Amino acid sequence: MRLQRRMAASLQGRRIVITRAREQAGDLVRSLEARGAVTVIAPVIRIQPLENLGALRAALTGLSTYRWVVFTSQNAVQIVFDRLVAWGLTPRVFSTTSVAAIGTATAEALTVRGVVPALVPEEFVAESLADALLRHGGGTLAGARVLIPSAEDAREVLATTLRQHGAEVETIAVYRTVPVQSDLSALAADIKGGRIDAVTFTSSSTVRSFVDLVGPASTSGGFVAATIGPVTAGTARELGLRDILEADPHTVQGLVDALARRFA
Repeated sequence: MRLQRRMAASLQGRRIVITRAREQAGDLVRSLEARGAVTVIAPVIRIQPLENLGALRAALTGLSTYRWVVFTSQNAVQIVFDRLVAWGLTPRVFSTTSVAAIGTATAEALTVRGVVPALVPEEFVAESLADALLRHGGGTLAGARVLIPSAEDAREVLATTLRQHGAEVETIAVYRTVPVQSDLSALAADIKGGRIDAVTFTSSSTVRSFVDLVGPASTSGGFVAATIGPVTAGTARELGLRDILEADPHTVQGLVDALARRFA
């Protein structure tokens, strides 16, 4: 009980930067502030739906030909379901196929829209999702058509692994992650002055854009670089960030809990 009280109050007064897109920051902000943190909102990316989504429309009107539709982010869920409405379709189109989600947040985004995923891997990374799909298929996906709505610059590991095991994978880019052109000189000054305790990163793109915008202060080592998972942590290491913390599980709540443990 004493440890739980320490954890609950461990972020009291800690200044923690939120770098994810502004429209996605709400859950992380609320969870951190509930622990007493002072959040600094500094979005370094924004999510931009692609204009030409004709390939997605064709796929959604023929979902019965796919064995799986795989969602690897909440962004993809948001954009696909926004387009469903615009095209006069309903979530019932997914009743003719099986749906997989990379993690609990993506699964929840689907569920609230009326589509309950048939598969969510134990580890919320592409490699685990590929393994789970293979196990579900008895070790093979020979001849199975798989649709993956994704980011324009998404990692290829999932599609590559599935193809190696016989799947016919169609990856359709539905959005891109765009760096925000902001003046973060004040944040850089706060980091140099030791006034920032942690910076949170929920994707590799947030790390890259943060380093570009903040400059040398980003690699000063004066703050905890709190990352949501191993891929993001790897990018942070490659770009020279020093005190790297990795969430486990790889979720927003896991990120908050990891910070609470660090500062307890």
